[in-house]
Amino acid sequence: QVQLVESGGGLVQAGGSLRLSCAASGRTFSSYTMGWFRQAPGKEREFVAAISWTGGSTDYVDSVKGRFIISRDNAKNTVYLQMNSLKPEDTAVYYCAAGSSVVFTTTRRAHPSAYNYWGQGTQVTVSS
Repeated sequence: QVQLVESGGGLVQAGGSLRLSCAASGRTFSSYTMGWFRQAPGKEREFVAAISWTGGSTDYVDSVKGRFIISRDNAKNTVYLQMNSLKPEDTAVYYCAAGSSVVFTTTRRAHPSAYNYWGQGTQVTVSS
């Protein structure tokens, strides 16, 4: 069982930056693929980024490539999402999720159904 708690959301102007954190409980955090997803009002939950259990491999949705960076610190049981050059269309509730280590090796890493554990979400609002 893994419990995930996100933090770091807030209101920021377009062009600004935020860093989201996701703290995980449990001793097996380092064995999980970790992902960040987001959901805007009236829209489906969307893949943002994923990172392998070692932290050596990452993947991003095209719309955030070059602006967002996912990273993890297995010693601190925490995964991060550094968001730069934020745009109003980045406004959403951001969720972190944990899936098995093999998830990252497949295309399922971009699908919410591949993840077993979810945080409660943190709101990110980007004003124009």
